[in-house]
Amino acid sequence: MLDSSFQPVKNFLPDQYLDSSQFKINHNYLSSQFSDYKEILEELIEVVVTNDFTLGSKVDQFESKFANFHNSRFGIGVGSGTDAIFLSLKALGIGPGDEVITSPFTFFATVGAIATTGAKPVFVDVELDGFNIDISLIESVITSKTRAIVPVHWAGRICNMKEIRALADYHNLVVVEDACHAVAATRDGYFAGQFSDTACFSLHPLKNLNVWGDGGIILTNSEEIASRLRLLRNHGLINRDECVEFAYNSRLDTIQAVIGGHLFKKLPNITQSRITNSMYLDSQLKSVNQLQLNTRQKNIKEVFHLYSFLCKDRDGLQSFLKSEGIDAKIHYPIPLHLQKAARHLNYKVGDLPVSEYISKRVISLPVHEFITKPQLDFMVQMIRKYYGT
Repeated sequence: MLDSSFQPVKNFLPDQYLDSSQFKINHNYLSSQFSDYKEILEELIEVVVTNDFTLGSKVDQFESKFANFHNSRFGIGVGSGTDAIFLSLKALGIGPGDEVITSPFTFFATVGAIATTGAKPVFVDVELDGFNIDISLIESVITSKTRAIVPVHWAGRICNMKEIRALADYHNLVVVEDACHAVAATRDGYFAGQFSDTACFSLHPLKNLNVWGDGGIILTNSEEIASRLRLLRNHGLINRDECVEFAYNSRLDTIQAVIGGHLFKKLPNITQSRITNSMYLDSQLKSVNQLQLNTRQKNIKEVFHLYSFLCKDRDGLQSFLKSEGIDAKIHYPIPLHLQKAARHLNYKVGDLPVSEYISKRVISLPVHEFITKPQLDFMVQMIRKYYGT
């Protein structure tokens, strides 16, 4: 049972909008995060009365704020994190006949963005510790058709981008980071975007920095790439009446930029809360022999978009935790190379054994800023109860 001192986070939304989830400890925390929604609505009034809905001044402000925070020269707001990757690849000339190397242990959007450019996704297995792409395996799949590498910073743990950049430069490849989990994350003091052509972030409601729908942002230090991205996201227009190339409609809405700017003030607390909660779970779960936690490296600031680990009898543990009101999730039960959508790529079971191993054993627990210590202790207690430790 929960500690008697536990009190759920007060929800300020009207009762008819409250989440009716079965879970006492939930991955979904949006009602609490946006309990100050009236402040946001006040900010939105300016957008409404000025009719500044499309690529408005608030978009410019949010792009600058996001880029400056991550020590990048340019930020380009787009319609989603998926579009951020897709448009980056298009801006860099990736298309039919090209091969793009990436991880099979990621959300569908990473590979979908590659495939919809017309390029062929090429998978490289991941490391067992941390679930990021195994850089030592990348060179073995580089061919004369390889044009790009798309590393994924799984759960907010940045890959070794210095090594990836050096490898890419040696083979004359471009690098597009899938940093959709990695807002505010660093490695050796560097943010995503410092060693790549672009870094791509998602503002989806489930991300650490989120908005009221889809949204994304691209970081780059190249003025040329930034200019091309601004064209591609807005039909290829240089002004209202002149189009220099037929392109796409993928603009970050001004309304979403206002919300993102409002949440940006909370980002330090969001980030530190996730780190603190995850480190506490590490300390309490490391002695459970049936679990395999990722090791933590002092030079990496992980931001824990997800708190994931490997465990024995994963499906049984998940079912038990759900029965106790804990929203334990699986990210992800089927690696991408074994999905139906990837059948034409001709991968088979056993080709990428580490990813396949992880997919059968990985589980995720909530660690967002509204998780309380009694809730953390309850999750630990229930895991120990399941394994009889």
